[in-house]
Amino acid sequence: GSVVMWKVMLKEIKELLRDRKTLFFMVALPILVFPLLIGVVMFFAGKAVDKAENKVLDYAVLGAQYAPALVEDLAASDLFNQVMIDEGEDIAAFVKSEQADFVLVIPDNFSEDALQSGQIELSLYLNDAGLNMVRRRLDKIVDVYAERSQQKAFASLELDESQQQALIEPIVIKKVDVADKRENWGEKIGGMIPYFIFMLCLQGAMIPATDLGAGEKERGTLETLLISPIERHKLVLGKFLTIALAGATSALITVSSMAVWGLVISQGMAIKMVSEFMSAINAIDFVLMFLMLVPVVAIFSAVLLSLSIYARSFKEAQGYMTPLVFAVIVPVMLAMLPGVELKGGWAWVPLTNVALAIKELIKGTMDYFQLFAIFSSTAVIAGALLYFCVYWFNKEKVLFR
Repeated sequence: GSVVMWKVMLKEIKELLRDRKTLFFMVALPILVFPLLIGVVMFFAGKAVDKAENKVLDYAVLGAQYAPALVEDLAASDLFNQVMIDEGEDIAAFVKSEQADFVLVIPDNFSEDALQSGQIELSLYLNDAGLNMVRRRLDKIVDVYAERSQQKAFASLELDESQQQALIEPIVIKKVDVADKRENWGEKIGGMIPYFIFMLCLQGAMIPATDLGAGEKERGTLETLLISPIERHKLVLGKFLTIALAGATSALITVSSMAVWGLVISQGMAIKMVSEFMSAINAIDFVLMFLMLVPVVAIFSAVLLSLSIYARSFKEAQGYMTPLVFAVIVPVMLAMLPGVELKGGWAWVPLTNVALAIKELIKGTMDYFQLFAIFSSTAVIAGALLYFCVYWFNKEKVLFR
């Protein structure tokens, strides 16, 4: 009996592999396109930063007479270009209308004797919305004066080195982190990983699912299948397994390609951290992560197949599947929120619980007994959806809408 089901599955897989588009989305996209995209983004981000760092900034100064030396230093820099501003002018409007990148207002108590002048407040008017290096460049110049004034004050107070240190930072908190490296990193990136993998499984399963239901309706091959002596539930299971396999493969290929590319790109320092982190996760945890994904992929496949069987056409099926992406994103995003842990009610929220479990596995803080509960509750949901799928497939009015 089950031989028939496998035969159906093999037939479906062969058809899928014949379709270049599917292969592209399942294999080429994750292996080539993702790293390329990331590369392009990083390239342009780097260019933008370079441009911002070398851009000559227009500036104006008010109260220049109070700090002639500082004003000279600003004028001496190649990266600054001074423009004039009238005394009574509205400074905010001046900067907003882009007549200058920034305006510096120097107060009349400016001096290099901090004990006499008290704290000096320079006002810096700038449009801080874009990527600009105003603050960083100004600090470089102004800090020299601040240091000098500090040193003078220390000298006149006759303080030794340790007293100076104590005055600059009276109290310091020294952090002793008891979380090991793996837990720390796991907390930081552990939430992103299930999000990525779920999305990829869903994307990978979508294309074959649309094809095996709505696609067959459109091509008229579904009717021939239904007339054949194969029992309906075996047909459904064959299709279901194909979709699940496609989803899992897509996720696996993507994750391994990301790992390989990650190794290729980040040689040296970063690699040490990544490899330390990865080697801390033992093989059992990886296997468990993959096992946790099995019922999730099953849920996706059953829902996608049901939608696909219901849809009249390829287009309609795609229309139904788009909202599904949001239905998946929300529970996975919940798992990324701070304070959402695998305790209490969260352990029972479908998808969220699996995402949290994967995070715990990555961190190495998993209570393995909980895995049974999560795995079985997710498997029950998957089973129910698959059962619905078979029931759906047996309804003529659904098949021949």
